Parts: sequence; C-alpha cells; structure tokens
Amino acid sequence: MSFRTMWRLVSVVLVAGLALTACGPRVSVPDPDPDKFSVAMVLIGPKNDQGWSQAHYEGLEYVAQQVPGIQTVYVENVPEGDESEPVIRALAAKGFDLIFATSFGFMDQMERVANDFPNTYFIHISGTKSNTTNFGNLMGAMETALYLAGMLAGERAEMDGNLRLGYMATYQIAEELRLGNAFALGMRKTCSECTMDVRWLNTWHDPVVEKRVALEMFDAGAQVVLSGADTPAVADAAEIKGKWGVTFDWVGSCTSPACLTAPYWNWGPVYKEVVEGLLNKTYKPGWHYFDGDSGGLGLYGFMPGQELTAGAAELPDGTLNQVRALLRQMQDGGFNRFSVFQGPITDNKGNLIVADGYKLEQIDLDQFPEMQLGCKVCMKWWSAGVNADWP
Repeated sequence: MSFRTMWRLVSVVLVAGLALTACGPRVSVPDPDPDKFSVAMVLIGPKNDQGWSQAHYEGLEYVAQQVPGIQTVYVENVPEGDESEPVIRALAAKGFDLIFATSFGFMDQMERVANDFPNTYFIHISGTKSNTTNFGNLMGAMETALYLAGMLAGERAEMDGNLRLGYMATYQIAEELRLGNAFALGMRKTCSECTMDVRWLNTWHDPVVEKRVALEMFDAGAQVVLSGADTPAVADAAEIKGKWGVTFDWVGSCTSPACLTAPYWNWGPVYKEVVEGLLNKTYKPGWHYFDGDSGGLGLYGFMPGQELTAGAAELPDGTLNQVRALLRQMQDGGFNRFSVFQGPITDNKGNLIVADGYKLEQIDLDQFPEMQLGCKVCMKWWSAGVNADWP
C-alpha cells in the first residue's frame, strides 16, 4: 500500500463527513478523485466577490480547462488565522495532491500543515515563507500595474483641477505599503504636485465598509480613490460623488462609469505553470514572484480586446501612450517591480531613501527592519506626496 493511499484510508476516519465552522456557515470539505491529480483552493471570500477571490477562482477554472487529467475543487469563505488550519489540514488528510491557500493570513497555518504532510504540495499566495520542498510561496508584481494606474490617476486629478487622491489600504502589512507606494510613485510621475491620503479598512472584503470609507475620502477632498480591497465599491461611491475610483484585483470590477481603470490579476496562466510543473517534476516550491511577462497581470482598458474607460479616454494622448509603452515593456520583461522602485526616491519626510540609479531588492519590498532578515533599504516608509505615517 502506498503512503498516499494509506493517508486516504486514514482520512476516512479523520474527516469523513467533516463540516467546519467558518465565518458562521458550515463549510464542507470536498473529496479528491483518487484517479486524478487533485487540486484544492482555499478562498478567503466568496468565489463571486468581484475581486480577489473571484480572480483566483477563475484562475482555477482556467487550469481545469487547460490541463487534462486533473481535478479542481475549492472551499470559499474561509477566515484567516487559526480557523483556516482545520480546513487546510482536512484537505491534506483527505489526500489532495496540491493545495493553494489564497490569502496572507493563511501562511502560518499552511506552514504547520505542510510539515505534517510531506507528500502533499502546498502553495501559499502573498506571504513570505517556504520550506523549499513541499511548501512554497507565490505572488506577482502588482506594483507595476499599480504604478501605471497611478500615472493615469495623477493625470486625471490634474486634468480635473483637484490634486488630492486617496488610497483605501486593507491591513498594515508590507504588501499594502509597497502597493500604495507604487501607486503614489506613478501618481507623481504625471502630477508632481499631487498628494495621496491613506485610510485603513482592516478588512479584505466588506462592501459596506469599503463604500463608506470611499465616500468619506471623497467628501474629505479626494478626486480619485484607489481600493486595495476586494469589491468595486470604490467606483460605486465615485459615481455618487461625480469623481473617480480605481478598482482592483478582478478584470470584471471596472464596470461603473466612474471607474478610471483597474489593475487586476490573471492567475490562470500562472496556476497552469505551477500545476504542469509539479506534474512533470520541473517545478520546485520556493519563492515564486512573477512579473508582467508572465501574463499574470492586467490593466483594465489597455489589454487586448478592451476599450478605455470614459475617464481614461479623456486623458492626453501623451500620457496614454506613455502608459502603453511601459505596459509593453512590462509584458516583454523590460519594466518590472524593481524598475518601479529605482532611485532617486524620497520619502514623505524629505529624506532620500533610494539613491539615484539604485533599485530596491525583493527583500527590501517584503521585510521590515525589525524582522532582521537582511533588507538594506527596508520599506517601512511612505514615498513623497503621501499624507500618512506608518502606524
């Protein structure tokens, strides 16, 4: 009897008929197909959230269509933290070959489960940890798409005669800081006098909170507001106020006439690469950080088959052509996340943080100084033009 078969038999005792409590409702953990390479995905929100979780779910569907002989399943509405571990552990115990966990707060829990199931592959999205054997990290350089969105937002604000922008950030983690800084650097590329306020949502997915905070930022004077959360609520609020919202994560999020653009994920090609690589033994879990040349990133209105939004179509041709040129470079591999954070960069206190010609390294983008993991220019600062302090 193989080790994997033995675990599948044991799982009958461990998790048969298991139902787990998550976010109130009971979440059933599906069964793997023993005759296929079985892939499970753990989603923090609903699969149709019009944002982050929907982008991942559609990426999983793409893999199911593109890679023969595999099974794909998902578990949605799984909260971060300790409540996620029983879900991940149940999937591993049932015998799934590969488990994707798609939110930052699943990281420590997935690491623990991976240590107990060495014959299962675990890929965590957006975190920082890997054991380089069966537990890996996967993330993409959304900084580049946000930089381009910032260029559009800065130009829009200057064109409208209101140089104040806003950023609704989710949680106080390195990812949200570098994404906000990328947007602000793009903003200052086209509008050197523009400024950006920051408000913390403390949620990834809450349409009510997102819309309320967006309305508050517009009322406080912002002309364009970027959301770092999961729903298109910022554009709905912008429509009410006659201003502009920049939605995030999902290609279908930019439908409101007040949506300027949306930096979004296209996870399908990336997930296909991982699954096929594990099947043919060419993929090793580690720290996998993809850029625009992967096909995994998009900027709404600028990709094949898309039309500019009404707000973007009014912008000067010079700015639009500059964005298009950088997007082509991004797709060709010539413009990446390190290009975004190339000096000179000054923080919002007037200090030169990144010297002229120097580029930040990945560890600078991921780590805070107190983590003592070797970053040289650790990003724990806001760039020039950002009206905020790091908490």
